[in-house]
Amino acid sequence: MGMYTIETPPEPDVQHPRSAWISFLLETIQTIVLAVALYFLIDSVVARVRVENISMEPTLMPGEFILVNKLAYRIGEFNRGDVIVFHYPPNPQEDYIKRVIGIPGDEVMIGNQKVLVNGYELDEPYISAEPQYDGTWKVPPGFLFVLGDNRNQSSDSHSWGFVPVENVVGKALVVYWPFSELKLLSQPMTVNAANAP
Repeated sequence: MGMYTIETPPEPDVQHPRSAWISFLLETIQTIVLAVALYFLIDSVVARVRVENISMEPTLMPGEFILVNKLAYRIGEFNRGDVIVFHYPPNPQEDYIKRVIGIPGDEVMIGNQKVLVNGYELDEPYISAEPQYDGTWKVPPGFLFVLGDNRNQSSDSHSWGFVPVENVVGKALVVYWPFSELKLLSQPMTVNAANAP
């Protein structure tokens, strides 16, 4: 009489409700951890700032939102014409947004409704009106001279002094909201005029 082997089929892989729930919970936790990590990574590089006042009109209007590159000056240099966000020197709890006019070593002279840097008049199509004040400032090492584009309605370096470079949060890159006002924030003309031969 021959011998027969009867093979029993493998038991179906049935996932118990409890293990499915644990698997779902672990995947959810991983997703949340990844989302939080990405948020903090992006937040360490880019800031989102809401414009609150009129000091940068017409370039920036109250209520607009801008993106700020926090790494711009860790890997690059300050340039005349850059729009920057910084901690206001007399009260570092407040953040201001202004345009860089003078970098360390520059002499800024304002008079006869004109702004001159190192003796060269700036071409400034972005301002709301010519400045109605006078003064001369020599920018010391480690500091910046900044002005609002709304020259006569701006609290800036002409009234309270220089901005320490360590107070700078970053360089404003773009207006992203509202979409109808979407624009890049760069002004090479200021740089060219200030560096004229």
